[in-house]
Amino acid sequence: MIIVNAQNVRKYHAAHLVLDGVSFQIQEGEKVGLIGRNGSGKSTLLKLISGREPADEGMLTVRRDARIGYLPQIPEAYESMTVYEVLASGFGSLMKAKEELAALESRMADPDLASSALERLLVRYSEVQEMFEQGGGYDMDTFIDQVASGLQIDRSRDGRTLGSLSGGEKTRVVLASQLVTRPDLLLLDEPTNHLDLKGMEWLEQFLRGYAGCCVIVSHDRYFLDAVGTKMIELEDGEAHTYLSGYSGYLKQKEELLLRQFAEFQEQQKAIKKMKETIRRLEEWGRIGDNEKFFKRAASIRKALEKMEAVKRPVLEPKTAEFSLHPQDRSGKQVLAFQRVSKRYGDRILLQEAEGRLLYGEKAVLIGDNGSGKTTLLEMLLGRESADEGELKLGTRLEIGYLAQQEPAAEPEKSVLDYFRTQAGMEEGEARHLLARYQFYGSAVFRPLKVLSGGEWSRLRLALLVRKRPNLLLLDEPTNHLDTASREALEEALEEFPGTILAVSHDRYFINRIAGRVWELTGGRIASWNGNYDAYKAEQAKRPAAESRFTGVRNSERVWSQNAAAPPLEAAFSSERKEAESGSKANGKQPAHHEKQKEYQEKQKAKLEKQKERLEKEIALLEGRVAAAGSELEQLAVSGSPEALEQRWKEREMDERQLAGMMDRWLELAGE
Repeated sequence: MIIVNAQNVRKYHAAHLVLDGVSFQIQEGEKVGLIGRNGSGKSTLLKLISGREPADEGMLTVRRDARIGYLPQIPEAYESMTVYEVLASGFGSLMKAKEELAALESRMADPDLASSALERLLVRYSEVQEMFEQGGGYDMDTFIDQVASGLQIDRSRDGRTLGSLSGGEKTRVVLASQLVTRPDLLLLDEPTNHLDLKGMEWLEQFLRGYAGCCVIVSHDRYFLDAVGTKMIELEDGEAHTYLSGYSGYLKQKEELLLRQFAEFQEQQKAIKKMKETIRRLEEWGRIGDNEKFFKRAASIRKALEKMEAVKRPVLEPKTAEFSLHPQDRSGKQVLAFQRVSKRYGDRILLQEAEGRLLYGEKAVLIGDNGSGKTTLLEMLLGRESADEGELKLGTRLEIGYLAQQEPAAEPEKSVLDYFRTQAGMEEGEARHLLARYQFYGSAVFRPLKVLSGGEWSRLRLALLVRKRPNLLLLDEPTNHLDTASREALEEALEEFPGTILAVSHDRYFINRIAGRVWELTGGRIASWNGNYDAYKAEQAKRPAAESRFTGVRNSERVWSQNAAAPPLEAAFSSERKEAESGSKANGKQPAHHEKQKEYQEKQKAKLEKQKERLEKEIALLEGRVAAAGSELEQLAVSGSPEALEQRWKEREMDERQLAGMMDRWLELAGE
């Protein structure tokens, strides 16, 4: 049964058209991922479905009796309410009944109450109690506790106002308030923001077993794959539906784009041929003074004008260009820490934690919120000190650090002024580079204080790339970025030859980037080879107690609790001497690099030969096409119509062959 039906919906923000003829249907029980670039209208569409804003044109209907739950991306409506009031806000009638029961109990406890009045109160109490029980009132607090526990909400703060909590805590409380009521239609705008891995996995399990319908706006691709049964993509103001999870959507969209591009190319060929036929018929009409040719040309032109144009699909949409090229490589030993402990008062974050990274390794650090992941990065940067233990950094390191939260020191500054100051460059060069990170035109003059989270992240990444580091310390680098920017960053990090240590809850990101997963739990680090899926598979095979807390690969020597760890100074000493002498900096390349270079040279020579051969064939065909033009002029005057038609076909065949050769030459030139 249809629960949401949208037909040709249009929505404007001032003069800007956000949704342009959006049409889709959502069935009961479906888990729908609403995806698209930032600014494509996803949050706006949720507001339309929830009834908070009207559509300007078209029809959008929701099943009449449907109960709707709505989580906005920025929950502002509950600021003055207490945490418990927000959690129980969906149980309006039950809360009123609960309050009435409490008031009745207070009145009935009055020793001076007359017996007749007591009887009336008892009757009313029985009625309210029955209604409260049938509505699930006695299970209300139990269910609130279950959801709050799953989302890691601290119930000791029930009496505090929502406005006094952090942004992440607010989001979790409001999300819980929508889940506990189990509405027929659940609208969630970025529900995984501020959730750690445990919270995300709990929410996934909850939504998979949820009987109602969900519409979810999220950039968490792993979450969409785990929960979604349908994807609706908003692009250029239009909606496109894909009956699959996120991975299936990617495959289906690629196939669709290729089909659309093939259709576009075929139509362009047909249009080109029709235009050429029109030109040819009009030319024949002029040469032979024959009205029939002009009539035929007019008929074809009319058909061309009525033809519905196939829209050219964008195969590679513009996105930020995160090109990471280290200025120099570091030493083999990049970083190591041994027996490191860190406490804040009675709270233990790290307890004899150990780890090591070599050049070129890419590790992702995971753990619960507040477990000490950011603290470890700050210690490696020297901004925090260890209470116990030892940390060492390698030689020739150029560190690039992206903090999770980094407010602008001068929020009134424009994007251009900030970038110029930080990067140390002239305005023209700065604007050129900013355009690569999607800051175009007047956008470079916007003050930093009005930038969205994604824009501020892109700007900071642009400066990080400019430093050309060989060690990247990244704290939640995909936060606030849209899907296209995340994928561009992941691609750049995959190709980055240096070393990466990233903190992330983005499981899709971890799967693409990580060669090793560091799990921070109980103050210690367990090292798992492979990406997130490999980590989960290994974790499922053996109990946590059997894992070895170490920062090295299984094939290397393990720094375990029961074995004496080698001094860190010894691990770095030989390399430091080599760095001082410069023996490695100018050393001979390994043999496999020489072989690779030799192979590349051979391939380059092979491509050059192919280009030379094609150039000769292209020159011959160009001569034949030019000669055919003169022959056709003569045939139009003195030849037969059959000979003229045959020569036209031969020239068209030569032109098609020439076009194919030119395309191939351009491909070779680009390789």
